[in-house]
Amino acid sequence: MAYILYGIKACDTMKKARTWLDEHQVEYGFHDYKSAGIDREHLARWCDEHGWQVVLNKAGTTFRKLSDEQKADIDQAKAIELMLAQPSMIKRPVLELGSKTLIGFKPDIYAAALE
Repeated sequence: MAYILYGIKACDTMKKARTWLDEHQVEYGFHDYKSAGIDREHLARWCDEHGWQVVLNKAGTTFRKLSDEQKADIDQAKAIELMLAQPSMIKRPVLELGSKTLIGFKPDIYAAALE
């Protein structure tokens, strides 16, 4: 089964995840959602699995630049709309492992899921 790593090419956390995967000889495809976009179905699936609060990156500059009105009353539907409009707001990386996904990068979590 081929895994898919979703994220943004220039992100430091993405680079760490890609280096870890390469060093552990894990085969994966890479989907840059900043250049290639992302669809509603992926975001809904990730939010259903992890909760939109995990998938939406509130710590990033893209989210912080939103107006107070845009940040108010966020629910899953609004979070998905924000992430569709600005994929930089998606927490990264997202690693799809078939039936489950990992959000963010922590070497010990990757090791437990992949080794």
